[in-house]
Amino acid sequence: MKFIGTAVTDIGNVKKTNQDSVCVRIANSEKIGQIAMVVLCDGMGGLEKGELASATVIRAFIAWFDNELPKLINKLSWKTFSAQWERLIKEQNFIISQFGKSRDVTLGTTVTALLAIGNKYLIAHVGDSRAYEIGSGFKQLTEDQTFIAREIKKGTMTPEQAAKDPRRNMLLQCVGASREVVPQILFGDIKYNTVFMFCSDGFRHVLTDEEMYQAFNYTAATNEIVMEQNSRVLIDTVKSRNERDNITVALLKCSK
Repeated sequence: MKFIGTAVTDIGNVKKTNQDSVCVRIANSEKIGQIAMVVLCDGMGGLEKGELASATVIRAFIAWFDNELPKLINKLSWKTFSAQWERLIKEQNFIISQFGKSRDVTLGTTVTALLAIGNKYLIAHVGDSRAYEIGSGFKQLTEDQTFIAREIKKGTMTPEQAAKDPRRNMLLQCVGASREVVPQILFGDIKYNTVFMFCSDGFRHVLTDEEMYQAFNYTAATNEIVMEQNSRVLIDTVKSRNERDNITVALLKCSK
């Protein structure tokens, strides 16, 4: 499998700092070909130093990719990968929490991370950033860990009610601001001619699935330049619709 990736982030219309952080890493292995990692974090908008929390988690994943993954690549154990990612997230939750306590502040971040090797992928997820699979359709892979998502699942709230509910940004857990975090772990097969999309909630709030599909489907995402251009067009659309949050989107195109 061959990968190309892009990431675009924008401070948005209102906020004074960009609390989103994102990275896309693609490396070559002689034994198994290309390896890709995408990590997107959204620092908590109402919490202090959210940008520090999100950047801290990104740096931890990059360190794992650069230093730990090469030691594991010959065994290619997805069980080991997922265990290490779950431990990494829990360690970051403790580190960020302790930092906040030492300075009497509260800070936290979502995290949505994907590792792609060959035709397999692993996703680890906490919060309400999202990962999507764009193939013949537009499929959300991660589950929002929010109050309203839980209520919709329980049947006590409709999607229409949730869209107007003032608690729509209330997270059930986030890294650094929860006593304990339990990441959602997903495994899957990568189909050829697929694009994975990752975004903070500020990107998707005012866009339709069809708008995102048209901009980022395999045919539209011809190369890195076009992928980045299409990302910026949609970010400008989001800003024109008066979104108040930071805005981030990352793409990973998977080809033969």
